Amino acid sequence: MDLEFVRRQFPAMGSLAFFENAGGTFVPQTVIDKVSRYMIETQVQPGGDFAPSVRAAERITESHRLMAEMLNASPEEVMVGISTSMNVYILAQAIRHWFAPGDEIVVTNLDHEANNGAWRRLEEFRLEVREWRVNPDTADLELDDLEKLLTDRTRLVCVSQCSNITGSINDVEKIARRVHDAGALICVDAVAYAAHRRLDVKALDVDFYLISLYKLYGPHVSLLYGRRELLLEAKRQHHYFIEDDDIPLKLNPGGPNHEFTASLSGIIDYFNAFHRHHFPGSNASLQTRMSECFDLITVHEQRLAKPFVDFLDSKPEVRILGRATANHKLRVPTFSFVVNGRDSNEFPKHLAEHGVGIRAGHFYAKRLIDALGVDKNNGVVRASMVHYNSPDEVKRLIEHLDEVI
Repeated sequence: MDLEFVRRQFPAMGSLAFFENAGGTFVPQTVIDKVSRYMIETQVQPGGDFAPSVRAAERITESHRLMAEMLNASPEEVMVGISTSMNVYILAQAIRHWFAPGDEIVVTNLDHEANNGAWRRLEEFRLEVREWRVNPDTADLELDDLEKLLTDRTRLVCVSQCSNITGSINDVEKIARRVHDAGALICVDAVAYAAHRRLDVKALDVDFYLISLYKLYGPHVSLLYGRRELLLEAKRQHHYFIEDDDIPLKLNPGGPNHEFTASLSGIIDYFNAFHRHHFPGSNASLQTRMSECFDLITVHEQRLAKPFVDFLDSKPEVRILGRATANHKLRVPTFSFVVNGRDSNEFPKHLAEHGVGIRAGHFYAKRLIDALGVDKNNGVVRASMVHYNSPDEVKRLIEHLDEVI
């Protein structure tokens, strides 16, 4: 991968060695330009007959189409909302009438609260919420434990494809197969996964899928995928005059953010430029282009991760949460750790003085933090890498952590 080319595409790239990518990535110039052009040229209500309104609708529609194509879905199956937490809340309200008192929903204590809290609230409607718990020694979810939770009353299983704390990848394809065999649906949080791997909802055979696009080089909006037949069945959450078959609008109160939705095509523009640079002359499909881009990205990210995980693993006073490996088949390069007897908040402050950006806390996965017994440290220290990070930045991260561990 041509790292210099990649870094030139991100204008926020500067002297800061930025390792809080799991909280939100930088955006490429292609996205910034599309937000700017929309607001300069088409900042009107879309869908009218006059030229700026027509162009506004075209830009929004094109971005929406490309987001669906990126996921290997149809545009009717994709909704752009304000956040993953809100998308899940709306989805939970839209489908709760499918469930009867005594029906069961399985959630985890691994997931970010976005794919957790809204489902747990359905206990108010006399649903039973069952918790798929991580192994406290490995911080992994184990399929055998899910098997014990599934019954003939299980209606929905909610799980993440990748933990935003441990970086460990769950085998969603295998989990989905088991959930469907039990007659239930599956809702997958892919927020911590999306920046690192190609996305394909049909290959995974999932029913609902969640992405925060600001963690995939886009603006601060989020995406919900749902199978078309399921979204048609869901109850309208929009105004009464929005038709029941008007999907996804009926599940998006107030409609999408216009300028940010219109800018999402800039994400694809970035990956297209990345692909042209590395694979000149190719006329492959978008899914193939994304796959080839992420093949290069995965190799680069593993090279970034290895010296960092080796450094942490060499420190007896450091506890890495999750798998102490850089193996891309097992994890993405998001690492969380605690230092025995130390407050996790100490470390980001020290590194900030040296131009290195990391953070500490529970990162909205407080149930996992509590389950692993690291709440006494004020959460974890987290360093998360993406493909625009450089080996030199990783060296700086290690050097300045070594000063204070």
